[in-house]
Amino acid sequence: MLLAVAACSKGKADSDGTLPEGSGSFLRPLTPRDSVLIADQLEYGFVLRDVPEGTGIGLPEWKDGLMDGIEVLSPWEVDTLTTSGKEHPVYDIRGRVRIAAFDEGEYYLPLLSVFRRSPDGQVDTVWFDTQLLDVRTMPVDTATFVIHDIKDQIRYPVTVRETLPWIGIALGILALALLIFWLVRKYHKEKVEEAAKEPAHIRALRKLDKFRGDKFWEPDRQKAFYSGVTDTLREYIDARYGIGAMEMTTAEIMPELKKETLPVDLYEGLKDLFERADFVKFAKHTASREENAEVLPLAVRFVTDTYQHEIEEEVE
Repeated sequence: MLLAVAACSKGKADSDGTLPEGSGSFLRPLTPRDSVLIADQLEYGFVLRDVPEGTGIGLPEWKDGLMDGIEVLSPWEVDTLTTSGKEHPVYDIRGRVRIAAFDEGEYYLPLLSVFRRSPDGQVDTVWFDTQLLDVRTMPVDTATFVIHDIKDQIRYPVTVRETLPWIGIALGILALALLIFWLVRKYHKEKVEEAAKEPAHIRALRKLDKFRGDKFWEPDRQKAFYSGVTDTLREYIDARYGIGAMEMTTAEIMPELKKETLPVDLYEGLKDLFERADFVKFAKHTASREENAEVLPLAVRFVTDTYQHEIEEEVE
């Protein structure tokens, strides 16, 4: 490569345009030490002094390495060390590359050659002394050295003191989980007991009140509507008359209710409600708005009338 910088040697060119082998090369490790080991990085370069301004230089390219066993790790770095002279400045130039050896041995590094073109157009080559690179490895005492396999990491036994905090945390989490489970179960049990203490007609009326409004009359919601109302009435019939209505069909419930003292119109309306509910739930029947509007008033009337009849019986 050609650099537009100042470069020349101390001597003059021979008649064939080259300079004789000269000094000025250097080899120094980047990490100062008394010996060079495998893979240590070093700087190999030259210093040109009193280079006139306007001199150009060309440096060798080592793409495939400096030589066998020596690799070039960085491109050429050229910088100016000193400058002198005002009208005709001259420079001290340093060029260097970074190298490393990956095999043990002695290496005579190749000569450094610098292509030079002076300001007046004269072209020649500057040669620098070679350097000896002695690369070593760590000495091994073969008399006492024994090769061992790579060992696994040392695993120290776990002490009781180290495990105590984790045991405490685990016990704390377990105790908290048991406390939450006990509180939830207690709350649920209290709710069930509280509901069981309420009169059957109060529980039934509260559940029926949830089905008020025509939002339950849509075709895709009628099944849930009729199931909710009839299940509430089944629970009430079970609590009021002792009839196991929750496990019985409509055909089984109605004969049992007929034995009770119910008004005929109320009995017939309730029978029609249960039968229509069966069609909606099992036969995919869609009830009309008029039929849906009759459901909740009839269910409420059944609960209130039978409860009033019970009060009257108690008074008598």
